[in-house]
Amino acid sequence: MANECTDPVDTAVLSAAAWFHDIGRPLERSGEIDDHDEWATAEAAALLETEGGTADRIEAITHCIRTHSVRAGSPDPGTLEAELLFDADKLDAAGAHGIVRLACIVGERSGQTGDRYAVLDDASVSGSERSDRPDIAILREWAWERLDRLYTPPGRRLGESRWDFMNEFFARFDSEIGVDGER
Repeated sequence: MANECTDPVDTAVLSAAAWFHDIGRPLERSGEIDDHDEWATAEAAALLETEGGTADRIEAITHCIRTHSVRAGSPDPGTLEAELLFDADKLDAAGAHGIVRLACIVGERSGQTGDRYAVLDDASVSGSERSDRPDIAILREWAWERLDRLYTPPGRRLGESRWDFMNEFFARFDSEIGVDGER
């Protein structure tokens, strides 16, 4: 995407931020930290400082890391590099790769107190009791929440293509389980 931008992109900043942005994710999943963005920002700054990174380069990289999330408290990206990292991270939740990734995340969280999770079939088709849990549409919702926030023209173009694929996939999914129309 950086190659498709009309404005110059500091690819060294973008690359470093891409390497560091999710280093805290395993710790967050295990409950050792609360916010992988915050942790990764501090960890990256410390590592870059020990390697002799300049203050302005460290700030540019950590800004990208700090702003890559869709969390309510996350600041908006303020640089093209931060927007590109944000977009690339959100595109990971769309298209064929995104469906699998989001399904794994939803499955991992299934049954945890307060978390929504997906039901892979329609209970009304089988005659079973209707579940009060959200259905597979949660994957579509999560993808749309991310794609609707893309910043860059290359990101939005890729997002549209991946959204089209997801709509085709979910129409096929609904057809295979015997559900008419969109949920």
